[in-house]
Amino acid sequence: MKHLRFKVLIGITICLIAFCSVGNAQTLAATDAQMQQWRDAKFGLFLHWGLYSQAAGDWKGKPYKGNEHFMIYEKLSLKEYGSLAKDFNPTSFDAGKWVKAAKQAGMKYIIITSKHHDGFAMFNSHTNDYNIVKQAPFKRDPLKELADSCKAYGMKLGFYYSLGRDWEDPDVATDWPTKGARSNVVDYPDEDAKDFSKYFERKVKPQVKQLLSEYGTVSVLWFDTPERISKPQSEELYAMVKSLQPNCIVNSRVGNGLGDFKVSEQQITDKTDNQPWESCITMSKGWGYNKHDTEWKSPELIVRQLVEVVCKGGNLLLNIGPKGDGTFPPQAIERLKAVGKWMNINSEAIYGTSPWMVAGEQISEVTLSSSAIKIDVDNDATSTTILPDIYLAAKGKVIYVFARSWKEPAINIKSISADKFTVVKVTLLGAKTAVKWEQNKNGLNCSVPSVLPGEIPVYVFKVQLK
Repeated sequence: MKHLRFKVLIGITICLIAFCSVGNAQTLAATDAQMQQWRDAKFGLFLHWGLYSQAAGDWKGKPYKGNEHFMIYEKLSLKEYGSLAKDFNPTSFDAGKWVKAAKQAGMKYIIITSKHHDGFAMFNSHTNDYNIVKQAPFKRDPLKELADSCKAYGMKLGFYYSLGRDWEDPDVATDWPTKGARSNVVDYPDEDAKDFSKYFERKVKPQVKQLLSEYGTVSVLWFDTPERISKPQSEELYAMVKSLQPNCIVNSRVGNGLGDFKVSEQQITDKTDNQPWESCITMSKGWGYNKHDTEWKSPELIVRQLVEVVCKGGNLLLNIGPKGDGTFPPQAIERLKAVGKWMNINSEAIYGTSPWMVAGEQISEVTLSSSAIKIDVDNDATSTTILPDIYLAAKGKVIYVFARSWKEPAINIKSISADKFTVVKVTLLGAKTAVKWEQNKNGLNCSVPSVLPGEIPVYVFKVQLK
């Protein structure tokens, strides 16, 4: 009888856990304070690092298609692609240098690929041997070292995890853009025989649990490609994250309408969005390192994008693909340093600001490339056009006016007119000379000093209201 009562109690407990963690998953959403802390940070570093980094753009002596997705595009077997691990020995990896470079660039958090679509874990997974510690000569856990360095430098850390695509697992089918198009059909050709729930239980849950249990404080769980995950599974996963690390926020790609913030990949929203969102954008053409990639954004373009994202209410997650040896490409280091110099002058206009009544003025009509007609390995829909314009953000009674790529000797901000606001002071961040200004019904007119601060031509006027 005692055994029967014990079994009944266990059954009731399991039901209660399931009800609380799954049925009420939405009630576990991040608090306003948690989200505000993330939103105030504004600027983060995205790192795509894996076996594809070791390939560096070539397969069997020829440039491959698909960048970090080349296993699928080149129709490689798991054995062929996995052979890259034999030479994956990033002995030049220094987590402290990575974190320091991000911090000096003005970034507040780092998101790194713990497991991308290829299924290869960049940490010492206890439940799956297809990982950098067990398959590569490196024999170190880089995510553990990165977690320790983030803690030492006061940098927030988050993990990217490919949820609905995994080319190592036999039970992961895909539907985008057509059935099986993003699946490993070389090793596992029968899409109908695949059972996502087996993969979910066997690999996803234990790996995510380990990431949230053994690497200290995790600020963000950044899922990707929900694909075939069911709503109950999304709810269970979301609830598991919150139960293990209550302060960890989760992006919307956990699937099925859950998540604490939205993702805008390789594009910037057209209008201001006051709901939490993040734009993830590559510094060069691709996400992972490719030695043939020469399409690097200029520091000016990067700052322009940061400003636009912030003034529209979002965060910018700027991506770098580290090399197979564990170092950042020199082009990335150069751009991080340049952006960092700009942030040293203007960061007060970025951190902790909010959208103002208008996001921008004098915005040129620019036709953007459509991400709808591109495939997901080459889908940068952000504008590369550089023209003078104005963006605005606010903090209390201060309005920050960003003059992007400005060349004129004066600037007129129409939305700060005398009939609506009273300006008491105007300065130019980083400038040594005073700004002459006057306000009337047509807006705020400011002179632009002849000697301008910094090397990137994006200048910030600090406008103090009464």
